[in-house]
Amino acid sequence: MRHLLSDNTTSINTTESNSRWRNNSVHQSEPHQSEPHQSDHEAVLRAASRSSSAMTATVLVGLMVGVSAGGRADDASETYRVGTFSADVTIPLNHRCMGVLPTKSLSIADPLYAKGFVLLGAGDPIVYVAVDWCEIRNAAYDQWRDALANAAETPRERVLVSSIHQHDAPVTDRGAARLLETVGLRGELYDETFHERTVARVARALRESLSQTQPVTHLGLGQAKVKEVASNRRVVRKGGVASYARGSNGGGDAFYASAPEGEIDPFLKTISFWNGDEPVLALSVYATHPMSYYGRGEVSSDFVGLARQQRQEEVPGLFQIYASGCSGDVTAGKYNDGSPEARLRLIGRMLQGLRDAWENTRRVPLTEISFRNTQLDLDYSPDPHLTLESLRERMENDRLRVEDRILAAMGLSSRLRVASGQTIDFPCIDFGAAQIVLFPGESFVGYQLLAQRMRPDSSVVSIGYGECWPGYIPTAAAFGDNFANSWLWTAPGAEDRIRAALERVLLPGK
Repeated sequence: MRHLLSDNTTSINTTESNSRWRNNSVHQSEPHQSEPHQSDHEAVLRAASRSSSAMTATVLVGLMVGVSAGGRADDASETYRVGTFSADVTIPLNHRCMGVLPTKSLSIADPLYAKGFVLLGAGDPIVYVAVDWCEIRNAAYDQWRDALANAAETPRERVLVSSIHQHDAPVTDRGAARLLETVGLRGELYDETFHERTVARVARALRESLSQTQPVTHLGLGQAKVKEVASNRRVVRKGGVASYARGSNGGGDAFYASAPEGEIDPFLKTISFWNGDEPVLALSVYATHPMSYYGRGEVSSDFVGLARQQRQEEVPGLFQIYASGCSGDVTAGKYNDGSPEARLRLIGRMLQGLRDAWENTRRVPLTEISFRNTQLDLDYSPDPHLTLESLRERMENDRLRVEDRILAAMGLSSRLRVASGQTIDFPCIDFGAAQIVLFPGESFVGYQLLAQRMRPDSSVVSIGYGECWPGYIPTAAAFGDNFANSWLWTAPGAEDRIRAALERVLLPGK
């Protein structure tokens, strides 16, 4: 099983001329809200804004040129409709970030958002939302999906929620929070009252969007290579020993900066919905951890969120959503030394990828939308340090750091969820010419590449960080490399089960 997925140490060269993702384009966007106000971060944004404003006039001219074919949809003949929604989900000050970072939030460098859409006309409504949070796990994930399902009057399985995984943002896990409360650590993982109000705010925004939907007549498909952002954690040291130690700011180390990119998906993919000639929304997905620097107490959507903001300002009328792909083992580490200047460079490269994917967009008539979901049952890690007894002992040990006790509670919450028999929804939205698949946790990029290979006739867009209890989900090859991490709660054998789940949702009837 070790070699089910390739473990190359060079970038995957998916053919850039892939006809499903190319051609000319057009578009628009939605205004952002607050302006950042933070030291180094503020300087980064000012510089990025100058670069973005220089592009705006050119983009607007491009909008006037447009793409050929059909005007606005005839309301009498419309089949599908879409509504878009956005809500501020910024955490308060003195709130923990990433679940276990010692420094809590000291300032708000830029706001965090939940941005999503609801599709109507394909049976019960289908909802997707991308959240500028690190992770949403276990019963907290259920809270999000239940609230949005109620707002849209649809079954929970048709609600897709993903985190973008910025680290200067919260981890929420209701089970872990309740466990921590029993040992006197109420509110240490996250503020449950804030969480409930935030979920309600997002649900309200979704509900309001249902009265402001637009017809969807066409689907837009675009992709472009993002240059000098992504690199795999895996590097090979002297003696041929594999290591997964290249983190998000690894570029400050000469060895990590000079090592090959490794296995990545170099393409940013954009799916857009159109009403005749007018674009309504663009969903862009790229596989990388979204951090430049973090852990300083500055709440931020980081370089991917700031690139999204700049893109929104360039085309204020086209609603922009960004999601992280399967990127558990992919970071900006080769190209990032953790400096404010590196963040600025990463913003610029991501922004260019968003622009290029849009310029490469081709439209196709949207004639079908189907939804499929299957159950993914992942085993809990057999690590002896993750038994019920060991986890509970560490959580209850008041001589340990609070952060270590939180991590134990998170592991225990996940262990109890698995023991209860609750499986993971593994959904796919099928548009005929393209599919959106939502993966759990920090799925490795190899799974995204596997999904694409399964459907060479179509365009598969893989989104990671759905239900996040598993933490890292390595491929068989990575398990074979003895990948280990304190954020790993899944057992070997995950690849066979994910492959089977992909076959059920991507290859129905085969």
